[in-house]
Amino acid sequence: MYLVRHGEAAASWAQAADPGLSAEGHEQAADACRALALRLENRPVALISSPLRRARETAAPLSERLGMPVKIDERFREIPSPVALEQRQDWLRAFMRRRWSMQAASLHEWRNRVLGAFATLEDQSVVFTHFLVLNTILGWAEHRDETLLYWPANASITVASEDTEGHWDFEPGEQMRSRVN
Repeated sequence: MYLVRHGEAAASWAQAADPGLSAEGHEQAADACRALALRLENRPVALISSPLRRARETAAPLSERLGMPVKIDERFREIPSPVALEQRQDWLRAFMRRRWSMQAASLHEWRNRVLGAFATLEDQSVVFTHFLVLNTILGWAEHRDETLLYWPANASITVASEDTEGHWDFEPGEQMRSRVN
């Protein structure tokens, strides 16, 4: 299974509810497509995406190259923010500092939907999704309470595999680089 974080968005989470990809994001999506196509060509595969534009646009190059449709799955959508757009960045920072055991019931419902969707995936699936969805899946697999475990870079590819005993192994893709301002 492959879990792909969307490419760079054209606007931040605090600036737009559903931005598409930036020019850099389109390049990242093309790079991810090339990397995945080498692994997937001539194999049956399911392409799945969050309904958000940045994820769908990241999935488009691979869909076109493989001639496969992308199934939209609402459950792989980014975490819902209970605040107004201009307050989302602060809310997100606070969310990521807390553990799951400290989160509201509505966020646990979102988490359960994400994990339920992950449980239904077939072996040869590629899911185009979001930063916190990836952290949620990895945290569940590692039995960790933290909401933030790693910093997947835009268009990074995380490989997930299940062993015969039902244990999950993850090979996280490229991590975000630190920025010094």
